[in-house]
Formats: sequence, structure tokens, C-alpha cells
Amino acid sequence: MATIGDVARAAGVSLSTVSYVISGKRPISQPTRERVERAIRELAFHPHAGAQALASARSNVIALMVPFRPGINVAIIMEFVAGVVTAARTFDHDVLLLTEEDVQEIDRVAARSLADAVIVMDVESEDPRLPSLRALDRPAVLIGVPEDTSGLACVDLDFAAAGRLATRTLIDAGHTHIALIGASRERFARRANYAVRMRDGVVEQAARSGLEVHVLPCDPTYAGGSDVLARLLTDHPDVTGLVVHNEAALAGIVDALDRAGRPVPSGMSVVAINVANIAEGLRRPVDSITVPGHDIGRIAVQMAMARLEQDGPGETRLVAPTLTPHGSVAPPA
Repeated sequence: MATIGDVARAAGVSLSTVSYVISGKRPISQPTRERVERAIRELAFHPHAGAQALASARSNVIALMVPFRPGINVAIIMEFVAGVVTAARTFDHDVLLLTEEDVQEIDRVAARSLADAVIVMDVESEDPRLPSLRALDRPAVLIGVPEDTSGLACVDLDFAAAGRLATRTLIDAGHTHIALIGASRERFARRANYAVRMRDGVVEQAARSGLEVHVLPCDPTYAGGSDVLARLLTDHPDVTGLVVHNEAALAGIVDALDRAGRPVPSGMSVVAINVANIAEGLRRPVDSITVPGHDIGRIAVQMAMARLEQDGPGETRLVAPTLTPHGSVAPPA
């Protein structure tokens, strides 16, 4: 027996669009309506009145999907979670935290009408959850930007712009030998969107100045930062400027520079991309571009609530990066 999801896939539309065609609750363009009606006829789909009534009921719950994978930095994730929870309360909604990354979690939320909207974190560039999210019969918002954003609502820091800003800051100070200490190998292998966009922004800005940049993946630990820094100074001792996009490793990097006789800023200039208050809490504070996790979580909820009231086309909102100086960038010695 055909389901509403089968109709949505056959017509190439979202589940909510099929629902609106059936119920007549919102205007749908004639070509789209005809595609949906043709799919309904071809699949012999018969909507169940009781199921429609159940689907239209509000649960006053937002589902937040946060896959707790090995190596995840819980402190950073909680910045986003706090933003979602705080904003949800202003809309009289509670938050249901889902920690599995299985696509079936999305289907379970939809089938049981557990939530009015879904917010998804830790998005990969080619995330396997995207087809199910596009077919979902309720609003879905991604914290993160995949390669193909068609039909999706996304919000995040503009990591590519942050990478360009950090690199430009070092270049403007006179640095010609630059390195990026980025996310872990596992994060790059999974094509975590934030890691890929950051790397691309750094490489792009360096290329504009005719410079090569060394990209080093780093385990998200203090020891990982120390180890990568030691390897960098051995293999590329001429590097005088660092972009660091790995909050958990940042303290290990700064301390290892001290031990190596290359302290910030006289021996090495550093610009870090991190959540609030990390960069200034180090032994030697570094210039930072803050990832506004709380604000991004709030915006995700606002986007979900807006789409709940009025279904619309996908959109992507990128928060512009800003640099907070702490005196860690100086001309190369």
C-alpha cells in the first residue's frame, strides 16, 4: 500500500506539499499540484482521514538530532543545544534530544508525530539523512551546510569566510608561511561540513596571495595538539602563522609552542576559530573568531517555527565571522 512518502518521492516534493494538496489548507502552484495529483493516481494512494488529523496536531516538541560519535566535543555541542532549548521555550516548545545518526530516527519522529519540527546537527557534506529530511512532513532545519542545499533550510557560521578572515589576518601582518591545524582525520574523512568549508576558505585566501598553506588534521585533545605542533615544527620550521580550528587541541598547541621556544606571538602568530571564552582562557590568549553556537541554535529554532507557520522554499543563513584580537598576531620575526 502506497504511503504519503511514496507520493512525495514520486512527485519530487516534500511531504508537507503533498499534505497541502490533499487538504487544500495552503495554495500550491498548478504544475506542482498536477504532479502530486498524478502521483496519487498512479500509486493509488488513499489518505486516511484519521491519520491526517493526527499529523495536523501539534506536539509542542522540537526534535534535536545530535549524533554523539566518538571524539565529539560535548562542551561545544552544548553551546548549540543551550541555544535551541532556550529559544524553544520562547515558543512554548520542549526539546527531544536524539543522539543516534540513523536515518530511521527521522522516520520514527515522523511516523509517531513526536515533534512539530526537527533540527539536525553534525551535518556532513553529503549527509545520508538528507533524502529523508527533504521528504519529511514537518519543518527540518540543519545546523550546517551540505554541498546540495536544495529544498533544505540551513544555518551556520560562514566557516569559509572565517577561514579567509583568519588567513588574511596573518597575511596582512606579513606572514608568508602559514599552516592550518584543523579537525581530526575522521572528521575530514566523513566530510564534516564545517571542517571542509574552513579548510577551503583558508586554502582559497592563501592562493589569492600566491601562498601555499600546510593543512594538518589533529586529534581533538590536548595531546593531539602537542603532537601535531611538534610535527609541524619538524617538517615545516619556516611556518610563522597558524590558523587553528580545533578547540580541544588549542591549549596543547599553545603550550607546545612555549616548550619549543616559539611562544605566541613573538615566535608564532595564531588565529583560532572556537566557541566563546576558550581562546582568552589560555596561558597566552590568542586572536579568535568565535563560533556563536548559542545564537545559531536560536536562529535554527526561529527558522523552524517560521516554516511551521508557513511552508516555504529552502534557505541558507550564514552568520558572518568577526575577529576578536588578543595580541597574538605580530609580524614574523
